[in-house]
Amino acid sequence: MTMSRPSKRARTSDALVQAALDLFEQQGYEATTVGEIARAAGVTEMTFFRHFPAKEQVLLDDPYDPGLIAAIGAQPLDDPPFLRAARGVRGAWRALPEPEAPVIRRRVRLIAATPALRGAMWRSTGNTEAAIVGQLVDDGAPVEVARVAAAAVLAALVTGLYTWAESASTSLADAIERALDVIEVRA
Repeated sequence: MTMSRPSKRARTSDALVQAALDLFEQQGYEATTVGEIARAAGVTEMTFFRHFPAKEQVLLDDPYDPGLIAAIGAQPLDDPPFLRAARGVRGAWRALPEPEAPVIRRRVRLIAATPALRGAMWRSTGNTEAAIVGQLVDDGAPVEVARVAAAAVLAALVTGLYTWAESASTSLADAIERALDVIEVRA
């Protein structure tokens, strides 16, 4: 059995992420330009922008939203919206394989340590929040209840991510489970 080689696009994206992480760690996020990242990865700035619409997106890529929303939608409709959101997020994270920890951990550490990126992280989670609110409202929750549920669950999720990034002794799944334990009311 032969393993398929990643596509050229995937290899280029990986090279850009690696170059960005190295430069951000060496000289700081704010001091690093897109041009420097592109040069370090051996590509042009135009190629960088074909892969990432902005410098911050190198760190904020989030492929998990569809799975989170589906898991929330699969929760029993008679559960309160807050529990549906918390249990849906918990279930989605349990179903995911542990990510390639070193790269993801580096990304989250940089985000946690950089005020501009922490703000960008919250802006990025705004899309996730809107999707969670939409799912809960579609399932019958009042908008204001859905908004509170989504915001609380995402605050726990982001806190779990930051905790995991700062501690090499825990898995991402464990950090998220512990964060969700804080907010999930046990029946």
